[in-house]
Amino acid sequence: MLATAEALATLLAAARPIAGTESVPTLDALNRTLSADVTSPLDVPPMNTSSMDGYAIRTADLTALRASTLPISQRIPAGHAPEPLKPGTAARIFTGATVPPRADAIVMQEQAEAAGDEVTILHNPQAGEWITAQGADIRNGSVILPAGTRLTPQALGLAASVGCAELEVRRRVKVAVFFTGDELTMPGEPLKPGAIYNSNRFTLRGLLEKLGCEVTDYGIVSDKLDATRATVREAAAAHDLILTCGGVSVGEEDHVKPAVEAEGRLAMWQIAMKPGKPLAFGVVRRAAAGEDSAAALAPEAAETFFIGLPGNPVSSFATFLLFVRPFVLRLAGVQTVAPRALSLRADFTQSKADRRNEFLRARINPAGGLDLFPNQSSAVLTSTVWGDGLIDNPPNHAIQAGETVRFIPFSELLN
Repeated sequence: MLATAEALATLLAAARPIAGTESVPTLDALNRTLSADVTSPLDVPPMNTSSMDGYAIRTADLTALRASTLPISQRIPAGHAPEPLKPGTAARIFTGATVPPRADAIVMQEQAEAAGDEVTILHNPQAGEWITAQGADIRNGSVILPAGTRLTPQALGLAASVGCAELEVRRRVKVAVFFTGDELTMPGEPLKPGAIYNSNRFTLRGLLEKLGCEVTDYGIVSDKLDATRATVREAAAAHDLILTCGGVSVGEEDHVKPAVEAEGRLAMWQIAMKPGKPLAFGVVRRAAAGEDSAAALAPEAAETFFIGLPGNPVSSFATFLLFVRPFVLRLAGVQTVAPRALSLRADFTQSKADRRNEFLRARINPAGGLDLFPNQSSAVLTSTVWGDGLIDNPPNHAIQAGETVRFIPFSELLN
């Protein structure tokens, strides 16, 4: 079995950014990946602006050590072009408004007393006080978002702040997903003896859609080798990745592994982690790819990536977050795919160590430490909703209360 770090390195070494880009409206670009740098065509702000409601003045017009009364020569709301400030006067100005030429400071209204057409300045400001200089945020010609950036809401706002109505992004990663197991039943159908509801279909599709993938769901495939091979062949023709759940172990009814080996090859199988040991990675040939489907994918690619996840719900959830997520992001052109981890105190004791790398469901308590979900079985999906993230516990390590552990929040793994 491969160590988790070695397994992840194997996947990321194989991942290559998909070909194909498109221009999309900035309003519709959330979670897409930039295929080209975004360069600002202007300064932000494009002029000197006031940071406060108050009065624009020339510091040279104020008398030191005592209040100065100045006539108000103009009123400047945001969005209006001011006149140059007349010497010996003040301009009433509002937050975000353009500072008039010749003014070199803003006195906020709390430090002034207005009466009719005059204002008494009660504060002697320094030159530049409460003025946001032109280009203080962004300089004309600077790269504000590099290629490979996954677009967050704040990144969209930044692009809009320099006038970008459209953005060049990579096309969506095309993922085919299917599930194996004659015991699987969809919610809404009668639950026969020995059957279980297919929760993994909902979890994995949701995770893929959250990553911005274009998902084709082949549903539940029967536990037969020929049916599994046929689905794998069809899925390979028009997708960048085939993701399966179940059927990658060594049982007589586990047909995914032999199907992939017949239609392609496996580069990795089984990882020394708990939960999630039976994870497989390889490629499937696109021998039957049609002209239209091939054009939608990288023209030089003759293979589709394959990742097979275990069937237990926590195992599939954890392996997706730790392996599929970074792999898909790398296909989408994102360079930084590692989740940020926290060093937190364990407020529990787990005296039994495991020879595998454990990923334990835990949550942050009000004291800032970690509580452990009492049942760490790979079948207990409740733990993934109860928890705030995963403790990355090294092999052969028992955890003692009070020690510092590595904690990966779900907020990072679901990002």
